[in-house]
Amino acid sequence: MENKKIEIPVMADLFARGEKPEYLFWVGCAGAYDDRYKKVARAFAKILTYLDVNFACLGKEETCTGDPARRAGNEMLYQMQAMQNIEVFKMYEVKKILTICPHCYNIFRNEYPDLGGEYEVINYVQFIDQQLKNGKLKIDQAALKNIGITYHDPCYLGRANNIYNEPRNILKSLTTNLIEMERNKSFALCCGAGGAQYFKEAEKGEKEVFLERAEDALKTEAKIIATACPFCMTMMTDGLKYKNKEDEIKNYDLAELIVQALDL
Repeated sequence: MENKKIEIPVMADLFARGEKPEYLFWVGCAGAYDDRYKKVARAFAKILTYLDVNFACLGKEETCTGDPARRAGNEMLYQMQAMQNIEVFKMYEVKKILTICPHCYNIFRNEYPDLGGEYEVINYVQFIDQQLKNGKLKIDQAALKNIGITYHDPCYLGRANNIYNEPRNILKSLTTNLIEMERNKSFALCCGAGGAQYFKEAEKGEKEVFLERAEDALKTEAKIIATACPFCMTMMTDGLKYKNKEDEIKNYDLAELIVQALDL
């Protein structure tokens, strides 16, 4: 499915032609630089193209939201990065932002308004769920042949923004065999990467958090662990490798599963 070419509109090119897209698709650092998460960005772009959504990316003009800097305690760097982004958004008259990273979603939605950046921020799981509800996206429920799937709740979607039902609605449209982990929704365990933990050395302790969470997933005996965050994907994949389960159990993002089901 990755061989089919897609054209990604760039905001500067559209504006030069006098066009103004409805949505800014914010790719994020992981979607731009991490080889594994580039596939997720590509998958969501395929979904947007399939649905004929009027969107564009910033391309080379996109920088970091400043979230990692703020979580790590560098408030000045955060504000510099945020103000730079707000000026770019102002230049392109951005009103609606689509994100594939919960950390980008959270900071745009909840923290940028303090600096004057107020937008309609939509996480991609919300967007896909809405397209399923309005009938624009139609998937056979047995698309994944009743394969057992479990879902890991990202902290910045779940506890931070109460997005619990949307990803489950998406998975229920794909399979009749959604298996919940014992700790799920507001009781779900963090993958271990949140709060800029991803960028620092592990602290002293008896066990890594990502291993504890990977064990939660393995107990379900599901064949696919579905994630909706670049940090969660990295940590869960590492957990599968550590447990020598990466050949029999796969970690896919929700957008990738939609693309597989639609054969895009």
